[in-house]
Amino acid sequence: MEYTIQELGNLASISTRTIRYYDEIELLKPARINSSGYRIYGQQEVDTLQQILFYRELGVSLEEIKKIIYSPSFNVKIALKEHYQKLLEKRAQLDQLITNVRNSIDTVEGRNRMTNKDKFKGFKQSLIEENEEKYGKEIREKYGEETINQSNAKLMNMSEEDYLKMTEIENTLFAVLIEAMETRNPASPLAQKAADLHKQWLSFTWQNYSKEAHAGLAGMYVEDERFTAYYDKKKAGAALFLRDAIMVYTQ
Repeated sequence: MEYTIQELGNLASISTRTIRYYDEIELLKPARINSSGYRIYGQQEVDTLQQILFYRELGVSLEEIKKIIYSPSFNVKIALKEHYQKLLEKRAQLDQLITNVRNSIDTVEGRNRMTNKDKFKGFKQSLIEENEEKYGKEIREKYGEETINQSNAKLMNMSEEDYLKMTEIENTLFAVLIEAMETRNPASPLAQKAADLHKQWLSFTWQNYSKEAHAGLAGMYVEDERFTAYYDKKKAGAALFLRDAIMVYTQ
């Protein structure tokens, strides 16, 4: 069966503008252009679009999706199984959050007493699963399974007080980092304060701190676009400046 761009958009519940953009970046080309100049899409294009939307749902960039689905080693069956597993993990995360909110409602309405530790359990679990989904493969390869598992366990057992303190330090880190960037000097006192705040933030989840590991993580901030985006969302170039500041700090 064949579809026009309008029909394909309706089928996938996305705009024709999005499909045209996918064509422009050569992520999803039409099967053919008919005599009237309209894009026509076949079953293969429908299947490809399904894969694109699956990966988009998982937060993968369009550039990465293009590399994945057009790789000679790409296997649709394996990809679908991976999507299925990721969706199960996301459902488990949502179930945990739903339970957490439901228990909170019961507590407010007097039907249940919920400890502060329980209140934060769902949110901490959500944070762990989000980090695993985005960065799990890379950080486990770099630091090892045991180190990451210990870090996750430390976060799950963290008290409400420490959790809030960790969040406060992270917010302060971003504020100081942006101010330090105005100096354009990663060795400046402000930049070094940002590096020290970053160390304090890491220490909430790291079992043991080392300068080598700190510097290695900073390097990943500019080597991997996902890490870069986390810091550059506050100000462009923040990840690179923080990396340079940490390199000075760890020397």
